[in-house]
Amino acid sequence: MVFSFIETKKDAGPYSIVLGLDNNLWFTENKANGIAKLTSDSKITEYIIPTADCGITLATAAEKGIYFTEYKAHKIGFISYDGHFIEHSLAKNCSPYGIAVDDDGAVWFTCMSGNQIGRMSGNKIKYFDIPTPASYPSFIDFGADGALWFSENQGNKIGRITKIGEITEYDLPTAASAPVGIAAGKDAIWFTEIMGNRIGKIGYDGKINEYDLPTSNAKPHAIAISKNGIVAFTDWGANKIGILAPHGALSEHMIPLESAEPHGLTFDNKERLWFALESGAIGKYIYGGV
Repeated sequence: MVFSFIETKKDAGPYSIVLGLDNNLWFTENKANGIAKLTSDSKITEYIIPTADCGITLATAAEKGIYFTEYKAHKIGFISYDGHFIEHSLAKNCSPYGIAVDDDGAVWFTCMSGNQIGRMSGNKIKYFDIPTPASYPSFIDFGADGALWFSENQGNKIGRITKIGEITEYDLPTAASAPVGIAAGKDAIWFTEIMGNRIGKIGYDGKINEYDLPTSNAKPHAIAISKNGIVAFTDWGANKIGILAPHGALSEHMIPLESAEPHGLTFDNKERLWFALESGAIGKYIYGGV
């Protein structure tokens, strides 16, 4: 296993990272109120978001650019691949966090404070109430079944919402597990349990499996799946990267930087794993089998 790092500016606070359809990596800068592009020659270009102190958090890639959530400003932001911004105002109690794009190009997002799932198509925005009160919906992703799947951090559930807004909720076996990160694979949805110290898998049929982590109090946060079925996740509390191999072996690997604060992560087209370190760097991890 090989780690390498690209430093960002000290006060950037990288949080979420995605692979754009332009084949560049894009990451949110939580502390610098920006979003940045990382090219294959390791050059970083930073773009400052028009709304000050917007609370930029998660991002997702679309055909013409990157969508991202502005938690404090209650907005959905968009930056084109050539660097032009558009911002869309939401309900004032929304506090958007997770974000995903479906196969029709509609943008879906979680409203953490509003306890809703939002859908934006063009300039039209619609909200769907989550049945469980105060569920604190967090990450969201578009599944292979054509529905959106989301984590309910305080509801201790995984939710599924169809394109017409029908919501189904699935209780997690572990009490108070506080699911956060979520990622859709070909056969199942994977998620992290930040307080349960596990990662989990829910099949499209609703069957749930959980996997204990070797490191106690690891606080798994974000999760991603490669095209070849490698599941990777960040152990925010343990300063590690976790890997679940396609053949079922689970391992955790210490990041060779102290107090790195790993958060978002993504795979590129060559199966290399990239991850955002809030301490001020973008990390790369080359998986070599476990």
